[in-house]
Amino acid sequence: MTEEPTRLLLLRHGEVLSHHGDVSITDQGAEFAVEVGASLPGRFGREFTLLSGETSRAIETAAHVASGIEQAGGVVTGPSIAHALRNPDLYIGGVRVNMVSSHEALADQVEWLDTDDVPGLKFFPQFIDEKDRIGWWLRHEDPPGEGAREISRRLEAFARSFTNPMREGARTFVAVTHSPLIRAFGLSALGQDIGEPGWVSGFQIEIHRDGTLTTAEFSHG
Repeated sequence: MTEEPTRLLLLRHGEVLSHHGDVSITDQGAEFAVEVGASLPGRFGREFTLLSGETSRAIETAAHVASGIEQAGGVVTGPSIAHALRNPDLYIGGVRVNMVSSHEALADQVEWLDTDDVPGLKFFPQFIDEKDRIGWWLRHEDPPGEGAREISRRLEAFARSFTNPMREGARTFVAVTHSPLIRAFGLSALGQDIGEPGWVSGFQIEIHRDGTLTTAEFSHG
C-alpha cells in the first residue's frame, strides 16, 4: 500500500484594508478564514497542524482557520510561528526592512534614514512606485536581499523538512504567510506567476517521503 504524502497548504493571510504597519485582518477576513477552516476536515481528514508567519495578520488568520477546523469536528495542533513563513529579507545598510508602499514607511524602519534619502537608494524607490510591486520584485535580478529564487528555495527546504523525520499524527499542515512567498513559490513550482492570490488561498503541496513536491493551486470551494 502506498503511503499517503504529507500535505502543506501554503495560504495567504486574510483580508486587510492596508499593509501600512503590522495591521490586523478585517472582521470579514476573520469570518472567511473560519469558513475556509471549516471546509478542510471534509477535504483532508481530521487532524491538522497550524503554522503562521510572525505578523498580526498571519497569526490572526491561522487562529481563525484553526477555529473553523475545530467547529467542523477537526483536531488542531497550534497555531505556532514558523520563521520560514516571514516576508522576504531585504536590507538597507545591514538593517532588515519590510516591503512597504511609501518613502515614509521605509524611512521609519531605519533609525538613521530620512525620507529625503529614499530617492537616492537602489531598488526601493522604483519598488514603491510600481503598481504591482511584488511582480516587479519577482522579476528583479538583484534585489538588496532575498529574491524570488531565494524565497522558493527557503519554502522548498521548509516543506521537505517534514520528512526529516516524517512527523507522526497530523498529515496536513496549514501554513499562513504572505503573497510574496506564495507568488515566488508558484513561479518556481509551476513556471509562472499566479499574480496576487486571493485571501486565504494559495497552494496545496504534497510532500513525498523521497523529498519530491507536487504542487497545485488551492482555493476555498
